Formats: sequence, C-alpha cells, structure tokens
Amino acid sequence: MSALAALRDLDSTQRHTVAATFLGWTLDAFDYFLLVMVMPAVADTFHVPVSDVAFALLLTLAFRPLGALIFGRLADRYGRRRILMIDVTLYSVLGLACAFAPSLIVLLVLRSLFGIAMGGEWGTGASLAMESIPARSRGIVSGILQSGYPCGYLLCALAYGLLFDSIGWRGMFALGILPALLVLYLRRSVPESPVFEQRTRTGARRGVMETMRGRWKLLAYMIVTMAVFNAFSHGSQDVYPTFLKLQMHFDTHVTSLLTIILNLGALVGGLVFGQWSEKIGRRRAMAIACVLALPAIPLWSYGGSVLLLAIGAFWIQIAVQGAWGVVPGYLNELSPDDVRGTLPGFAYQLGNLLVSWTAFAMTWVAHANGGNYAIVQSVWIAIVAVLLAILTWFGPEAHGAKFGVTPETGDATMRGSPAVAD
Repeated sequence: MSALAALRDLDSTQRHTVAATFLGWTLDAFDYFLLVMVMPAVADTFHVPVSDVAFALLLTLAFRPLGALIFGRLADRYGRRRILMIDVTLYSVLGLACAFAPSLIVLLVLRSLFGIAMGGEWGTGASLAMESIPARSRGIVSGILQSGYPCGYLLCALAYGLLFDSIGWRGMFALGILPALLVLYLRRSVPESPVFEQRTRTGARRGVMETMRGRWKLLAYMIVTMAVFNAFSHGSQDVYPTFLKLQMHFDTHVTSLLTIILNLGALVGGLVFGQWSEKIGRRRAMAIACVLALPAIPLWSYGGSVLLLAIGAFWIQIAVQGAWGVVPGYLNELSPDDVRGTLPGFAYQLGNLLVSWTAFAMTWVAHANGGNYAIVQSVWIAIVAVLLAILTWFGPEAHGAKFGVTPETGDATMRGSPAVAD
C-alpha cells in the first residue's frame, strides 16, 4: 500500500488523532530545542562555559524516564487522551517559566521538571495514535509521528533565525507557551483510544507483572536499543548549532538556514523509511538507514562550503530520522495492550537516560580539544551508526501485530505482544 493510500484509508476521526499526536511531539521538541539553539547566549548571560549550560540538556533527558513512567501508568489506567492533555499543558507552562529564570541553577531545575513532562508525551501520544488506526497504516503514521521531532526542531530554527536577534533567549523561551493551544484541539476533535475503551468495557485488564511475565528480556533489548537510538539522534543534533556558531563562526541566519536544511532531511527520512518499513520490515528499514549515515559524515562535519555542509546535514538526517521514523510503530507493536501507554515510552526514555550525558560530554571534549566539534561529532556518529545497525538487524519484530482483544473470544493471546522474527 502506498503512503497516500494508507492515509486515505484513515477516517476523519483517525486523521484528527494522528494530527494531534504529531503536533504534540512537534511542539514538545520545539520547547526542547529552544535551549539547544541559544546555549551560547545563555552562557554569556550567566557568565559560565557553554558546557555548564549543556548540563541542562543532560538533566532534561535524565528526567524523561520518570515522566514516561508516571504519565504512562496514568494513561494505561485513566486513558491516553486526558493524560495527554494534562501533559501538554504542563510542559508548555514549564517551557514559559524558563524565560524568567534568574540564574543558571533555577534554569537547571526548570529544565529538569520540563524533562518529566517531555518524557510523558511520546509514549502517551504514540499509543493513542497507534491504537486508533488500521494496522496497515502504522508504517506511514509511525514516520509522521516521529517526524514531529525534527519538525519541532525546524520550527525552532525558523524562530531562531527570525526572532532571536530581536527578542533574545528569554523571548525565545516565552514562545514555549504556544503548545498549550493544542489542548483545545485535543479536547474538541480527538476521542479516546478504541483499544483502551474496549478494555474498559470488557474489564480485560492485567497488572504490569502479569503482563510482562516472560517479556523482561524484550524490555532489556528495547532499553538498550533506545539508548543507542538516542545517542544517534542527540549526537547528530544537540551540538550542531554550537558547532556552526563557535567552530565555523557562522552568524545567526546561516546557522538557522543549515539547521533548517538538516531538519528538512529528517522529515524526508522519517516519512520515507516509516512507509518503507511496511514493505521490508521494521528491522531491515532501521538497519539500512543507520548504514546510510556513514558516507554522509565527511560532508556533514568537514564540508568546505555552506553548500557542502548543507548537503551533508540533509543527508545525515535522512539516515538518522529515517531509522527513527520506524520506532513508534516498532515499539508499539512489541508492547502488550495493558502496558502500551507505559512500555514504549518508558523504554524510550530509560534508554535516553543512559545516554543523557551525550551533549554535555561532546561539548566538554570539544572544549578540551580547542573547540573542535567536527571530530567529536564525526567519531561519535560513526561508532553509534554501526552499533545501531547491528542491534536492529538482529533484533525482534512484531510487524502487523493485532491490538486489542478479539470480540468473538476475548482471547488475550491476540494482543500485540509476540516478538517474532520477520
């Protein structure tokens, strides 16, 4: 089935659900990348090294698993939709509060709390979307959902290029309140997940320990794989604007332009590989995307002109977000119904915790080597891409797993839980 046919297969309500969950992750990422874009300016304001400000990125990533666990369990108990609305409101308010931080310590605390809210959005939104659409549409919708992340980065880069010189970093953080408007859309146009409603009606609900019996090795695999996935994305994105500003000495507008091009590549990659995974399988699509990143590294870090750097940035993010575009469908298919609000997001964010030091370490090593960000990001991505290709190629898969209990039998064995090789 083509991407357009898969989207046409969705009814109006399902399209609203996909749009709302896409926007939730887009705006969440927008709030996260605000700090990525303005780290040098924040460092100047508080008279500290950039690496000290980058510590806020570590804290945000480190607290995301807590948010995934809290909001995921609430979503499994009370429903995906209402918990998603609470979560979006919370991260919007915390994003705005960063604009008024009087010191670096206060900013670090606020970004830690923001991390809790950010950690709750992905798993809750992805489970709501995946449980609301036909199985044959999961590939393209997975790519759409994960494309929200680079789309948020793209919007942030646009805002940076257009507004930063006028409003400064505090004005940029004030834009963080905008996602709160999404709650109105969720309330008006998006219903609860039909799989959750079915479980509520039938009382077919199991506890975490019962549901996870025999699946702990699968959870361990998901956590390790998501750790490497996050090292792949954050290693290619979080210090990139700083590399352009401090090593390449580009001004605000060129930095914004290259970051926009980078994210356009990410959007293309997520959509193409997400849909392609319906044909060749989730594992193969992810592994191929990882390998595709390797030849892009010289242009991405060492291109001798703005044009070559732009080609490298576009190319490498096709690969990085191409692999990521498969992840929402992949993790949700591996997860049983009773913990689908919790398990994908918790595995994702716990993996994030394991590599939450990525941006901090990269900035520290670059600073210790005369500000050479190019060599640091090149070596990092080369190692991570190879490791992730191996992990995904030989990992489990539940492509096309059925969600929900069958009405005829109420048989729990039909739940989307088996991890079978494709």
